[in-house]
Amino acid sequence: MSKEEKTNSDNTKSEIALKEEAILKFWQENQIFEKTLAQTKDGPEFVFYDGPPFATGLPHYGHILAGTIKDVIPRYQTMKGRPVKRRWGWDCHGLPAENLVEAKLKLKSKQEIEDYGVALFNEEARAMVLEYVDDWKKIVPRLGRFVDMENDYRTMDSTYTETVMWIFKTLHDKGLIYEGYKSMQICPRCETTLSNFEVNQGYKDIPDISVTVKFELMDEPKKYVLAWTTTPWTLPGNVALAVNPEIDYVEVSGEVEGNIYVVAGARVKAVFGDNYKILKTFKGSELLGKSYKPAFDYYVNDENIKNRENSWKIYGADFVTTEDGTGVVHIAPAFGEDDMKLGQKENLPFIQPVAMNGRFKPEVTDWAGEQVKPKDDPQKMDIEILKYLAAKEILFAKAKITHSYPHCWRCETPLLNYAASSWFVEVTKFKDELVANNQQINWVPAHIKEGRFGKWLLGARDWAISRSRFWGAPIPVWKCEECQKTRIVGAVADLKDSLNN
Repeated sequence: MSKEEKTNSDNTKSEIALKEEAILKFWQENQIFEKTLAQTKDGPEFVFYDGPPFATGLPHYGHILAGTIKDVIPRYQTMKGRPVKRRWGWDCHGLPAENLVEAKLKLKSKQEIEDYGVALFNEEARAMVLEYVDDWKKIVPRLGRFVDMENDYRTMDSTYTETVMWIFKTLHDKGLIYEGYKSMQICPRCETTLSNFEVNQGYKDIPDISVTVKFELMDEPKKYVLAWTTTPWTLPGNVALAVNPEIDYVEVSGEVEGNIYVVAGARVKAVFGDNYKILKTFKGSELLGKSYKPAFDYYVNDENIKNRENSWKIYGADFVTTEDGTGVVHIAPAFGEDDMKLGQKENLPFIQPVAMNGRFKPEVTDWAGEQVKPKDDPQKMDIEILKYLAAKEILFAKAKITHSYPHCWRCETPLLNYAASSWFVEVTKFKDELVANNQQINWVPAHIKEGRFGKWLLGARDWAISRSRFWGAPIPVWKCEECQKTRIVGAVADLKDSLNN
């Protein structure tokens, strides 16, 4: 811009805008921020933690509003004579960055990333994550914020990664880290688990299909227990049925063939309308232990299935209600938190017919390799399952429903409730301590203490910290493929020693 153009530009600005620029220039030329730090260096330190933003985009309203609040508090503490270090940081890792690289390279799946080369992919991510740093350095000071953006830290720095390793090992040494399975939401396109916060960002009301399936009791021909599900694609993973032992159930006469159906008494009219005849009423406890014929036989003769003798039986569970469905729940421990807990309690076999990419495994011979919840046609597999059930004459009813369903907030792929392997921080071990410490915190506004945050702490669960992706801080665990022994490394020096030995 020429001197004349700059003059013309200045003439179009308001007096307030010109004053703002003059003040900012004065602050910068006279190092006012640095002087406030020097003048307070001997005072009691005020520690200020600031979550770093991504530099893969420009600042938006959320950054500006939060940044203003973050500036007010350190300024106030500085005026009280307390030094407040305000070091800027950049969040470089994670799926948001990976999604941008995938779009740039036109990669559509995790497998395509591996084919392209993980090292090359990560180099692309490293170059992209700081794309807008210069813009941020211009915009943030314009907001009048005092913060050190030159001495910034980056989550992709080796020193930061080493800190993550040290934290992990410290928690592990305290007995607060474990590896296990947990029912979580996964994105089959990204092939990774999502946190509860991420899941809650992607719910959509969508049309779907529910089915009511006839499970014939093994020793009582033509007597069927009716189970209802809104996720037909999970039925190949069924290993049990659940009833509530305290609820009243009924036997209802069926068609001309003389079939008898078992449902919760409170659900008879919803299931059969006005055309039914109750033959018998009894408590759910009378159904416990009965065996039934599975809808799918992919795993029936698989002798490698652990606890197979406990499968395809009826069990009691207090989470079964009569609010909807039939009062009978189909149990697939690989696809649901309640299912998995019941499976662990009753030593049920863990059958996982779906891979992390959301496709049926080879043993599901009718649909091997097919997506269970395709993004472009989410009902496709459910319709295939429905046709299969109808052909076997075990489909009792079908219905169209609209329900709130979680989608990946990055790529909008329908998520799957999936029992995935992960490393966990055992938060439940020290939850009481967290709740007690919360009472010592002065919250602004005050209602957060017992409200949103306090209630969240009371319901805190173990934290799944690992992700099955590429661009992130590594979990510092090395496992021997032969003996399965693990070694946890907490520092770069320890890692070097391991490589040398």
